[in-house]
Amino acid sequence: MDVVFVSHVIEWRGPSPYFFVPVPEEQAADIRDVAAMATYGWGVVPVEARIGGTAFTTSLFPKDGGYLLPVKNAVRKPQGLASGDEVTVELSVRL
Repeated sequence: MDVVFVSHVIEWRGPSPYFFVPVPEEQAADIRDVAAMATYGWGVVPVEARIGGTAFTTSLFPKDGGYLLPVKNAVRKPQGLASGDEVTVELSVRL
């Protein structure tokens, strides 16, 4: 399953700062439809994603009925991304 969306980078300031891109509700609903076939535990959904010229493999985190796409420094820094930046994400759920 493939989706493309535009969202903004957010920073989570927990014990260790981390950056995420929230999946918009429309695409989150589509992902929920196939999540049971893809998840390997705790509700996380394995995906392949692309932001700009950087492709990466990760898992979506469930949050408040939606999903957060984690954006590692190895992805964020080459793209020059900071909290609040708008990004286009290409995402494939790994079924």
